Amino acid sequence: MKAGTVALFGRPNVGKSTLVNSIVGQKVAITSPKPQTTRFPIQALYQDERGQIIFIDTPGIFDKAKDMLSKKINKNALDTAESNFDVALYIVDHTRKRDFEEGKVLGIIRKITAPKILVINKMDVKENTFLPQYKFLEDEFEHIYYISALENKHLQPLLEQIFEFLPERKTPLIEASEYTYPALNLDSKIFLSEIIREKVFLKTRKELPYTTTVVIDQIIERNETLTYIQARVLTTDVRYRKMLIGQGARRIKEIGSMARREIELSTNRKIYLDLTVEIDKHWTQSFA
Repeated sequence: MKAGTVALFGRPNVGKSTLVNSIVGQKVAITSPKPQTTRFPIQALYQDERGQIIFIDTPGIFDKAKDMLSKKINKNALDTAESNFDVALYIVDHTRKRDFEEGKVLGIIRKITAPKILVINKMDVKENTFLPQYKFLEDEFEHIYYISALENKHLQPLLEQIFEFLPERKTPLIEASEYTYPALNLDSKIFLSEIIREKVFLKTRKELPYTTTVVIDQIIERNETLTYIQARVLTTDVRYRKMLIGQGARRIKEIGSMARREIELSTNRKIYLDLTVEIDKHWTQSFA
């Protein structure tokens, strides 16, 4: 059987997490329009009759990381680039101009010695394309695929090429009995906090900067069907707390309701989500 690891690299918001979710066929990484949505590498398992692939969804690489959180996120991505994997996917968003940030990512890709595949994403978007700016990459990459991760288009040829690059193994990387969820490196608390954080980003959009995180304090199974989850949204300033709570606590209730529904679908259990908002000016210091 073929089996190996595949790391995804690119600027923020090029669709790396959406691509992994689409290939795996189940949500393993959260998505939102905010650049700092993915903060640490997420490992997800795909398998079929050909073998196994462990996808490593890395955070988007920033041009200039000024604050502590951005620096840590960049380091997480760069550490993955320097680790061992079998194939690298370089994801490009043709709807955005090529700039210094893209050049920084390409410089990292050029140093990778593993087989590389160029993936041009968001081909479902026809207008506002800057595809000619990426034409030169055809001379650097032997294998190029034009896909739409969002609409699940042209992913099978990409998968075929990935399997071509993967080594033959006598045994699988992971036995089926060893995992219960495609996201291999997320425990229950991290998984739940990521779902809630996604809803925070989706409900606040551009109003709130990247100064929020979610902490799960308790997960208690009250009975055979009901799970109680106590969680806190942490932010760094009083004004951001007010934004998150909203007038009459409307916004935090909407965030909680959206998160609760998705968790119920994922766990097939009734969920009681106790969600509060607190100020912690120093939470980024403990972010790994």
